[in-house]
Amino acid sequence: MALATRTDRHPSLVRVFWASTVGKKAVMAVSGLIMLGYLVAHVMGNLKIFFGPEEFNAYGHWLRTMGGPVLHEKWALWLVRVALLAAVLAHGVSAYQLSRRDLRARPVRYVHRRRRTSYATRTMRWGGVILALFIVWHLLDLTTLTVNPRGQEGHPYENVVATFSTWYGDVIYLVAMLAVGLHVRHGFWSAAQTLGAGNAARDRTLKVLANGLALVLTAGFVSVPVAVMTGVVS
Repeated sequence: MALATRTDRHPSLVRVFWASTVGKKAVMAVSGLIMLGYLVAHVMGNLKIFFGPEEFNAYGHWLRTMGGPVLHEKWALWLVRVALLAAVLAHGVSAYQLSRRDLRARPVRYVHRRRRTSYATRTMRWGGVILALFIVWHLLDLTTLTVNPRGQEGHPYENVVATFSTWYGDVIYLVAMLAVGLHVRHGFWSAAQTLGAGNAARDRTLKVLANGLALVLTAGFVSVPVAVMTGVVS
């Protein structure tokens, strides 16, 4: 009985870490960097569409067979998906809980907003909601092909062209990619500060890197629907 009481009074280090504001910010930062790494790899794969259907479809086939012959078809792809889903959930839950904690600490809203707060900072919450909704749409569009107007299993090039041949597909994707740019710009900077990478000497470099990453990723993702709309990719 004494042992049970003692255990109850001393929660695990993991629980203590997660319950703290610092712990939640660290989880948010690490999960955000995992997603950033995925975005970099994803945009590099997307740009293969400019080399034609054969190369892009071959890239799609490689995604399903990577890890072979050690791993069965799609096993590695599902491992990546599960890891990414875990990162998204950890990021979203920690962001939500930090937001609620911040609201409880300051129940009375500021009369005047701080002028030095950037647009990206003020829209991080809405940006997160937009991206969460976009992920659902993106999966239904290009993974399950549920909402793709001419979805064909095993033909990713044709499916991408079909998506961006519709006005609503273009609007949804472009709005989401702008949200990605703003999220990366602010998120990379915040993650660096949380993980202790920032200081007076490195802050300027980190800001330039954050802006550069956001710009390159946004331009890379946006280039695909624009190429389809203008007939460069067809």
